Amino acid sequence: MQRKGGQKAVGSTRVEAPVRAPARAPVQAAALAKEVRPAVVPARPGGNVAAVSPEPRPTFTPLIEMNQGEAEHRHFPRAQLATRFEVWVDDEAGERRFEASLVSVNVSVSGAFLESTFYLPLGTVLGVRFALEPGAAPVQARAEIVREERGDGPEGRSGFGVRFLDFSGQTEVALARLFVGMRLRAFAEDYLKSQRARSLPNEVERVVDVLAAWELLKATSSVSDPWQG
Repeated sequence: MQRKGGQKAVGSTRVEAPVRAPARAPVQAAALAKEVRPAVVPARPGGNVAAVSPEPRPTFTPLIEMNQGEAEHRHFPRAQLATRFEVWVDDEAGERRFEASLVSVNVSVSGAFLESTFYLPLGTVLGVRFALEPGAAPVQARAEIVREERGDGPEGRSGFGVRFLDFSGQTEVALARLFVGMRLRAFAEDYLKSQRARSLPNEVERVVDVLAAWELLKATSSVSDPWQG
């Protein structure tokens, strides 16, 4: 059921928030989604509510920058990356009570900032799913909303930051590769050409040797943190 005037919609809610909509004063509501401002289209069968959202901006090689203190990035660098995030909230019975499609501003191994024209309470735990590049297997995780911006910050953006709590199926490895994959590949390709690596009896032994050599390099290199490039 859909009600006018921004009131709560009954049933599971589906929202796709448009990107960079003009900021307005927040509207307080008792519903889980405290403010929903996208243009609403007619309700679909079953009471779901949908809104039109543009496609993500074109993908590009992400710019890696070091953490500037945001809670969701912690000690890891972040990548300026616009990719589609599917987010949802389940109730205690595991039933979907809210879902939306948003676009990221940046992503790190520990969190992301998502552009949004609606807001959820700080501390809300979301399910999230996103791909780092077209055709790639999606990363899936649980995430907690740790902060929000309502268009009045120094960057003038609207949305909220999430901190990843845990991942499904070791998909966090895809995130790690975004930041250290090129360095690891270059190191492994070079090391596997060595006489020592060629003398090892099987692939497992060579993988273990590469990992050991990588850890040794980190311990003895002047660059102690591989995440800093």
